[in-house]
Parts: sequence; C-alpha cells; structure tokens
Amino acid sequence: MPSHIEVVATALFALAVIHTFSVPVFARMANRGGTHAGLWHMLSEVEAVFGVWACALFVWMSMTVSVQDAVEYLDTRNFTEPAFVFVIMVVAASRPIIELVKICVHGLAGMLPVRRELAQFFVIMFLVPLAGSLVTEPAAMTLAALLLRDAYFRRPGQDGFKYLAIGVLFVNISIGGVLTAYAAPPVLMVAHTFGWDSAFMATHFGWRAVLAVLINSLALTWICRPFLLDGSIGGRPEGTPEQTRPPVPAVVMAVHVLFMLAIVLSAHHIKIFLGLLVLFIGFAHAYKRHQSPLLIREGFMVGFFLAGLVVLGGLQQWWLQDLLAGLSPFVLYVGAMVLTAITDNAALTYLGSLVEGTGDLWRYMLVAGAVTGGGLTVIANAPNPAGFSILKGCFSDGSISPLRLLGAASIPTLVAACMFLLPNSFS
Repeated sequence: MPSHIEVVATALFALAVIHTFSVPVFARMANRGGTHAGLWHMLSEVEAVFGVWACALFVWMSMTVSVQDAVEYLDTRNFTEPAFVFVIMVVAASRPIIELVKICVHGLAGMLPVRRELAQFFVIMFLVPLAGSLVTEPAAMTLAALLLRDAYFRRPGQDGFKYLAIGVLFVNISIGGVLTAYAAPPVLMVAHTFGWDSAFMATHFGWRAVLAVLINSLALTWICRPFLLDGSIGGRPEGTPEQTRPPVPAVVMAVHVLFMLAIVLSAHHIKIFLGLLVLFIGFAHAYKRHQSPLLIREGFMVGFFLAGLVVLGGLQQWWLQDLLAGLSPFVLYVGAMVLTAITDNAALTYLGSLVEGTGDLWRYMLVAGAVTGGGLTVIANAPNPAGFSILKGCFSDGSISPLRLLGAASIPTLVAACMFLLPNSFS
C-alpha cells in the first residue's frame, strides 16, 4: 500500500499536469490586465509549474511529517540533470556558438540542390537534432530553437506554421539523440544497467532515428514551402544593430566550443560543470563586446521546471513501476509513448530499469516508446522546456498551447513509431 505522502505526491503531480495544459488560459487572463494580472502571469509560466507544485509537496511533508524528513527527501533526489540543462543552455545560447552554428548551417545548406530558403530550414530541422547525439539533446534543442526563432518565428502571426515546426522539432530532438549512449536522458538513465554502449545504440536505434528525422524534416519542409519561399517570414531586418556588429573572432568561438565540450564531457559531475559555468561567465564578461545577453533567466527557469519534476516524479514509483512490469513488449511500447506525454521519459525508463527479469525485446520497447513519445508535451523530454522557453514569446498570447503542440507532434511521432517497429534482432 502506498503511503499518504505518495498519494498526495501523485495528486499534486496530476494537478501539475492539468496546470501545464491550462497555461494558455492563465496567459489570456494575464493579458486582460486587472488587479491579479501578476498572479495570472506567474501561473502562465509553464517553466514554473512543476517547481511550484513541488514546493507545495515540501510544505505538506513539513506539516504532516516533519521538516527534517522533507529536507532528507530532497537530499535523496538527484538534481544533476536539471543543473546540466541549465548550464548547457546558457553556454549553447551564447553568441559565438550561435554564430558558428549559423556558419555551418549556411555552408551545408549551400551544398543542397534546392533553394537556399528551403535548404536552410531543412538543415536546421534535420542535422541539428541529430547533432544532439554528440553535444547532448539539451544543447541541440537550444541551438535549433534559437535558429528557428531568429530566422523564422519573429514575424507575428502564422501560428499554424510555427506549431508544425515546433511539433517536428520536439520529436526530432527526442529521437535524434539515440545514436550514442550518453546524449538522450532516457537512454542515459538505463545504458549502464542494460549494458548498452554507443555502438549498440547506433546499430539498434540510431539508423531508425535517422530515417524518422529525415522523413519528418522532408515532409515539414515540403508542407511549409509556401511560407518559406514567399519572403514574409524571416529574421531581423537588414541593418539592425545585431547584424551590423563585427563578426566574432575565431579564437573566441574556439574557446566557447571548448567550454561546451568540457561541460558535455563532465555532464555526470555537477561540481565540475558548475565550476566551468562560473569560468565561462567570467570569460564572457571579459569579452562582452562579442556577446549577446546570456540566457541566465531562461536557463534557470528551465532548471527549476526539471527540478520540480524530479521532486514530484520521485514519488510515482508506487504505481508506475508495477504498471510497466505487467505489460507485454508491444503494449509496453504503446504504453511508454502515452505515459511519456504525462511524465518525463527519463523517469519512465529509469523506473522500467528497476523491473527484474526483463528480456532484450522488453527493454528495447521501453526505451523506444519513451523516446518516440518525447515530443508530445513540454514535460515529456528534459530538453523540451528549453525550446518552450525560447520560442513561446513568438506565439499568440506569449504562450504555446499544449493541445496544439500535441496535435502538431502526433504525425511525426507516428512516423518515429513506425521506424522503431521495423524488424530488429530482438524480434
């Protein structure tokens, strides 16, 4: 039988999920103004949702058990992933990194035998998510979201195009990091337990992910070609201060790349990558003429969101693990996709890894379903809040509708689902 704290935590988790889907309602109430507009604005910040409800859980535990037990529970949680997402988001969003990625995107787009407007959009949607297998999914999400925002999302309106793009982006990022064993959070949580290395991931998951990302990106580019070619969407007008700034020196770019690589390599060691962040901020301040404002606030809010998910998710094992253990491999695959939409896919695979006596096919279906469903909602995959935070201001009411995101991500999710069901050595 679950304890009363576990029951309360599950109730608060359910309220947080409902709150997440209610964000557009609070955003419209905030936009109307009035005495309580500030409160509605706070409730419309999706990045604060799980953190706020996690604080409610802490208060409840302190009142009904003891403050010491509540603190001890927090001490048992692992906040390395939320901290890492915050750090990599700040570094990856720095101007030297973005300028370097733009140079690469423009160069690769110029090699494709199609118009530049189509080629550039395709490269962002296809290659940047796959690069997440090297630089981690949170970094890839940050880079892709910033490129989309600056090049395509700044024009008011055209929400239909924007929802299609963000739906494909979230799905492609979720599956684009499975070519290695360290880049995707749901894979990282189980790779050691299951004995999966990067060679295993590339041969069993990687090529299927590449096919799905390719199909999704080609289809999206084809569907959106009227928007991409009519010249009505684009980045900053020519002659803006950002475009007239002198180029970033190659040495500064190289130093930023070294910082990002060092942070990626130390992703499991919170003390190291936080120390690197302090050094990075010092370097950025020393050469601030080559910088844009760092995404400190956005990164912090995303980290707060994920930390709240860790606190609330840590008490869901009592029902979620038993549910997973009783499913056959195919039902597990579908169930993992559905459950991922209302939980974090890394938490889902971690709980699945605790189930004893599972076979290779069961494990494959668990992870494949978790990464496939990782684009359906903002809470489904750890990098999603980063993309949400960067792009939400480009949508009507300054918020992204969870239901419209779910609809936009459904078709690319089905494409990925079909790819991961292709015959494999476990069948």
